[in-house]
Amino acid sequence: MIPWLSTDTPFPALESALTEQDGAAGLLAAGADLSPQRILSAYQQGIFPWFSEDQPILWWSTDPRMVLYLDRFKISASLKKTLRKCEEDDSVEFVFDSAFEQVMRACAAPRGHSGGTWISEAMIASYVELHRMGYAHSSEVWFKGELVGGAYGLCIGQMFYGESMFSKVTDASKMALAQLVRFLRVHHVRMIDCQQETGHLASLGAVPISRSDFIEHIRRAVLQPSIAEWYIVNSATGTDGSTLVEPVAENKQ
Repeated sequence: MIPWLSTDTPFPALESALTEQDGAAGLLAAGADLSPQRILSAYQQGIFPWFSEDQPILWWSTDPRMVLYLDRFKISASLKKTLRKCEEDDSVEFVFDSAFEQVMRACAAPRGHSGGTWISEAMIASYVELHRMGYAHSSEVWFKGELVGGAYGLCIGQMFYGESMFSKVTDASKMALAQLVRFLRVHHVRMIDCQQETGHLASLGAVPISRSDFIEHIRRAVLQPSIAEWYIVNSATGTDGSTLVEPVAENKQ
């Protein structure tokens, strides 16, 4: 059993989350609301909301936790080549925060044979408000004026919590992630929270760590000063003359 939260109920101890033997590893609680204050409180404690539209609000704290250490981000030789070409192509633009809600809705769109999504209208409304408050951010790839790829998440202090990515053309989501990694590294962010383990995330360099190690990291990171300004760091506009591809490791496979 998991507790049912009212709007003023604090989250339970993370150690009370269900385990794999319970059939819902990491499930911590249900209920409460999706107010910006509740969501910010959740992330700062290592908790995130994840549920389908036909379910109540479900709160999770997985163990292990999938994270991407930014100095371990893997980029293939072919993607590195594509990034270099895109940086020299005036029809391709790398942008932050110009179309946050559009990125969320693109991430929510059905993919393949899947008709459902966990990014509900209620989630969109809450994260759009967090974007307005300066916590939620989108990394975007535009081609000839069309949004073709993106990623979004929350940034609290020096901790970025990744939520979702999308691509309308090959590798566009990976390019959006590469842009995000480059920017966060400049601002001394060490880790992106990826929440749950998948093969795709592992191919990009993400690894599982214990919940206790994750909590130890975020407790320090969220107390650091927030990033005041989001801007593109590359050879055309960057303050240090670097490009998107220089700080990330190349995957030789």
